[in-house]
Amino acid sequence: MTNYLNNRTFSIHTLGCKVNACESEAIREMLIGCGCTAKPFGEAVDITIINTCTVTNIADRKSRQMIHKAKAQSPDGIVLATGCYVQERAGEHTEDDSVDVLVGNRRKGEIPTILNEVYERRSQGEAGPFLYVEDDSRLTAYEELPMTHESEHTRAFLKVQDGCNQFCSYCVIPFARGRISSRKLEDVVAETEALAETGIREVVLNGIHLSSYGLDTHSVAEQASLQVKEGEMPLLLLIRAVASVKGITRVRLGSLEPRIMSEEFVKSLSEIPKLCPQFHLSLQSGCDETLKAMNRKYTTDEYREVVKRLREHFSDPAITTDIIVGFPGETEEQFETSVSFVREIGFAQVHVFPYSRRKGTVADRMDGQHTEAEKKRRAGIMIAAAAQTMREYRERHIGALAEVLFEEPAKIDGVDCYVGFSREYVPYAILSDQDMSGREMTVKGCRILSNGTMLSQ
Repeated sequence: MTNYLNNRTFSIHTLGCKVNACESEAIREMLIGCGCTAKPFGEAVDITIINTCTVTNIADRKSRQMIHKAKAQSPDGIVLATGCYVQERAGEHTEDDSVDVLVGNRRKGEIPTILNEVYERRSQGEAGPFLYVEDDSRLTAYEELPMTHESEHTRAFLKVQDGCNQFCSYCVIPFARGRISSRKLEDVVAETEALAETGIREVVLNGIHLSSYGLDTHSVAEQASLQVKEGEMPLLLLIRAVASVKGITRVRLGSLEPRIMSEEFVKSLSEIPKLCPQFHLSLQSGCDETLKAMNRKYTTDEYREVVKRLREHFSDPAITTDIIVGFPGETEEQFETSVSFVREIGFAQVHVFPYSRRKGTVADRMDGQHTEAEKKRRAGIMIAAAAQTMREYRERHIGALAEVLFEEPAKIDGVDCYVGFSREYVPYAILSDQDMSGREMTVKGCRILSNGTMLSQ
């Protein structure tokens, strides 16, 4: 088949999670390998790729807006939409003149081949739109998306897992992403070694449900109980292997389920010197009744015990989380209980989301749906509580030493500086007229700047 991609220009716009970002980077590299030239999103190009998200109604709306914007920017070009919004709602786009090609999840690695085929089909008079979306029941195998990571960054995100089997009552992601699947450990290590050779110092292990890494090779019963393989969690084996790569000085983890954080697991993590003491433990609500309605499989007491365990094995680790407010049936008392729990735990950072009603989920059919105004009110209260705990966490680090990996120049409060992150993922700034990119230094925090960054010396 003719190579229709040679000398084509393209741009990519990514919405949603870090997994999407990893996949977009792989798509970018594949297209460049086919002779294409990358351009910033917003310029007129031959091909525009929108990597969509569907986690909330807002994500859906932004995905639609970006698809339409892409066509307006490049009316004569091909607009290819992929990702979770496409996987879930491909049928709604077949009459949309703004989109030319629809590619579902776990077919992103085929995008260069698909584009070439689309150009061929167009040359034969087919008009499209062209649909390349599998039924979600077929989203089972892990899709390899090779990457070289030729960049000037010091941190890289590695996708190691896909899919989710949890089926929380509010979430469409198990349908959009399919069942759990994992990347081979040796392939992750090989990519990490390649990253280290390019100067990457920190790797972040990511997945749709990272805690399920390696469990797709286990029985359903083992998956349900999150049992370990030969006495060790597959995720733990992966972390150790990545941490052993020469040149990598930090390993950071994506979102984790509280249920896997047993005493043995946490103790084992504390024995990996390169592991960053920042743990994003998914919470969603600080009220047991709401957690049960959400089909979250832990209680606040169990969550509290995990946090205690982490603080016993690590020195003041950063505990971060996600919270949903305004869940169907959440009473004012239950909401206040959730706010109190956030204050009690003292999170280093909280991402607050008003509940978003998703068609096809259990929560969509629940009674007690709140108005958007009420959800917004509750979000404001929760955000204020979270801002206070974040401030208190960072204030504890004033006057203390921190290992900071500096990344890039910035201007904060009108002052030129270099910014980076501590192992706890607290942002730090240092006044310097030298290039600090990629330098890891021990600094002392002096004060907190207006944007929350710690000024260091």
